Order: sequence, then C-alpha cells, then structure tokens
Amino acid sequence: MKKVLLGMSGGVDSSVSAIILKKQGYEVIGLTMLLCEDEQSTAIEDAKKVCEKLNIEHHVVDLRKEFKKNVVDNFVCSYMCAKTPNPCVECNKYMKFGAFYKIAQELGCEYIATGHYARIKYSEKYEQVVLAKSNSEKKDQTYFLYGINKEILPKIIFPLSDFEDKTEIRKIAEENDLVVAKKKDSQEICFIQNNDYISFLQNNENNIKTKKGKIMLRSGEVLGEHTGLINYTVGQRKGLGIAYKEPLYVLELDSMKNEVIVGTENELYNNELEADNLNFLLDVELTKPIEIKAKIRYRAKEADAILEVQDGRAKVKFREPQRAITPGQSVVFYVDNIVLGGGKII
Repeated sequence: MKKVLLGMSGGVDSSVSAIILKKQGYEVIGLTMLLCEDEQSTAIEDAKKVCEKLNIEHHVVDLRKEFKKNVVDNFVCSYMCAKTPNPCVECNKYMKFGAFYKIAQELGCEYIATGHYARIKYSEKYEQVVLAKSNSEKKDQTYFLYGINKEILPKIIFPLSDFEDKTEIRKIAEENDLVVAKKKDSQEICFIQNNDYISFLQNNENNIKTKKGKIMLRSGEVLGEHTGLINYTVGQRKGLGIAYKEPLYVLELDSMKNEVIVGTENELYNNELEADNLNFLLDVELTKPIEIKAKIRYRAKEADAILEVQDGRAKVKFREPQRAITPGQSVVFYVDNIVLGGGKII
C-alpha cells in the first residue's frame, strides 16, 4: 500500500481528501503545519478530530520560523517596496510543496496530497507530468501553484480535481459525519487578523512608518496628499480623499519619490507587462515568442497573449488591454489548460 502525506488544514476540503485517498487504497498520514503565531488551535483540533474519525495517523509540525522567513517577511518587504504581494503563492512554493515534501520523505511517504482544486496528469502532447486546471473553473487554484518545483509534480495528488461543486464535497463530509462538514471556508490571509493588513504592517517588527506624500496626475499636477504608500494599491478608487472633474484611480506607486500617481480609468489599461522570479513547469521551447493565455490575478480572466522570455525576464504582450496590472502580483502562463509557468509582475 502506497503512503501519502496529506496536508490537513482543519477544513472540509482537506478532510474529504482524506476520505477519497483512503477509498483509492492509499495509506494516509495527516499532517498539519503550524504556521502562524496564533497557534491555529481550532484548525489543529479539527484536523485531529477528523483523523481520529477516519482512523488515520496525524502529526503537527511547527514551521512558524520557516513560514515567517519565506512568507511573512516577503509580504512585509513587498509592501515596503510599494508592491502588492500574494502570500499564498509563496506559501505554496516554500511550505505546502516545499518543506511539506521534505517531511513526507522523512516519514517514508511516496506522495503528498492537498485539498487544492487542480489536476496532475500525464500529457501525451508534452510527454511529461503536468499541472492542469481542475474541472471546476470557478474553484481552480492553479494560479497559486505555478511556483512549485516541477520535479515533484509526479509525487503530487489532488483528490478534489474532479469536483465541480463544493456542495458535493460537503455532502461527502456529512455522510461521513465529519465535524467540519459545515465549516466555512477561510477567505482571509491566515497570518493577519480581521484582514487588517495595514495594522499588521504598522505593528510588524520592521516597524513600517507611513510617510505622507503627493497624490498627483502623470502631468505633474498635484491633487492632494496621501497617507502612506501601504494604504494604496493599483486600481484603487475609493479613499483617495481628492476631488476632480472625473473619477480617478491609482495608476502607480512611486516608492522612490513617495508619490501616488492617479489617472482616469482608461489609463488603468495596458497591453503589456514584464515579470521576473520566473518558474516554469512545462518543458517547451522558449527561445522564441510563443502564444499563451495569461492571468494577472486570481479572479481575472485568462487573456490571449504573446510570451517572450529573455535573460530571466518575461515580456507579455496582450491582444486586448488588461486592467490594473499590479506590480508584486503574479502573472501565470497557460497553454492547453496546462500551467506553463509564471512570475512576479515588475
């Protein structure tokens, strides 16, 4: 019987994943990673109860130091550089498919599994194991997974890849009398209480001090004063505290000059972007431009584009202008509903 280490967050997705893996004949070991300073007591307790109910082994590993170094510090540093980060991308790369895989090897597990909505399959066209989109277009989470090491793709299992509706998963949990059957999904950043990232940044050990500066048009006309760059993001309209003849949006955060550049909605649209910190999961020829679909944020629609890679940077040219391309966020490249790779928008 093949052993699989399952990441258990105490939620319904990972809990039902355990049921599915057992039915598929795997020996399942559950592991909850302790990542945040709030001890995650409820999550750990729920995961423990589910494992007891399903009669599977459960471990808790304290990875708070690693999480702080690789995820929290990156989050803070990004905001200090006037960028808008996506901590889930870093967490998946370094924790859920990095440190987690090492623990699996130590426990003698051949595979790792999580409750993500994504698909691992062998592609005849590309002759390799690939990360593909899940059946659920609305729930697909491949956007957050492009940063993982492609070498471990054959060792990953996503038990929920065939599900299209969350109600199906909750039904399985109820049928198996799991305490998490009706537990709400977490929508917030796990290490920030009440989703108040401003307070978190200001009270962080880095002690970020907000410095007031100019709010201005690209023409140089000053319209008002901002309260600190961390309070703004590209595309923002509300809370600017300025008056103008037409609605204005944040176009750019200039960390060097400590300025918030604003403009009309039309100015929010751009046909191209550049990205670095690239990671590719598919072995394809990238010495010349190729046609792809690109996604600039989790909730954004994929858009037709041309990808050109040179000197560790990607240039993406879209066929249609994209709204509010935001430095610090990820851009993910797709071909044939398969994740080609991705990077951080510059």
